[in-house]
Amino acid sequence: MRHWSVLCLASILASPVAQGGVANDIPSCYATSQIGIPAPISELELFVLVDQTTPLDAGLQNSVRENVGRLVQPGSAFVISSFSSFGQGHYLEILTAGTLEGRIAEKNRDSISVKALRNFDACMKRQLDYGRKTAAAALNKALSGSSVELAKSDVMASLKELSNRVSQSAAPNKVLFVISDMLENSSISSFYASQNVRTIDVAAELKKAESAGQFGDFGGARVFVIGAGLVQANAKGLSRDSGVYRNPQTISALRKFWEQYFVRSNAKLVEFGAPALLNPVK
Repeated sequence: MRHWSVLCLASILASPVAQGGVANDIPSCYATSQIGIPAPISELELFVLVDQTTPLDAGLQNSVRENVGRLVQPGSAFVISSFSSFGQGHYLEILTAGTLEGRIAEKNRDSISVKALRNFDACMKRQLDYGRKTAAAALNKALSGSSVELAKSDVMASLKELSNRVSQSAAPNKVLFVISDMLENSSISSFYASQNVRTIDVAAELKKAESAGQFGDFGGARVFVIGAGLVQANAKGLSRDSGVYRNPQTISALRKFWEQYFVRSNAKLVEFGAPALLNPVK
């Protein structure tokens, strides 16, 4: 079998993908091996959305990496994206997207030659390693690009735009993993008051979202959030989250808003980490 780098180059050159993440950055073992069996549909597709106005500490970053790494496995697809403020040029950007193909069904292996199977299995091992490294590199790029200098945060607009991609997924299990403080700060609304989180009126904010056409369609995806409610700096300009208190009522209102937002966007909010997740993304 040709070296993996040669396969990558040949596959990418033959692909209609012009930019990273547009379709599939991971070369197909089914296509390159020509075994005559179509690749199975991904059982799970993971959509990661990193809000670059929300720098995370080392512990939260490790939690993000662990959860993403656990789900990037054979039979799954992934999309890694980032955003902050459209007005500051940090619009929603898909950094990479890829599919790690599922194994050949045992009933089909007997119809394939031993040599072809050996080459195919070797290709699948290289594909898994390449896919995990690709996803990890994109995730690191997104997390390292976070900054407190990005003042605005178009959370709803970015979610709606990404929902167009999520709803097209054929995977029966769709997971949206949002790394964000979930604090809208745009022309639509601001969830801040005096450099702190304000206790929002859930019904009023939902009306604003509806009037601005900010609900999307996530195709029944399950949603996990990490970093909710983090405040980047207080009024004295001190470091992130220093001395800022968020009362339970404020976080509860924030959670209720996003629960309803996702219900109205054909999704279900499963975990709302404020800021840490209590249960793993799955």
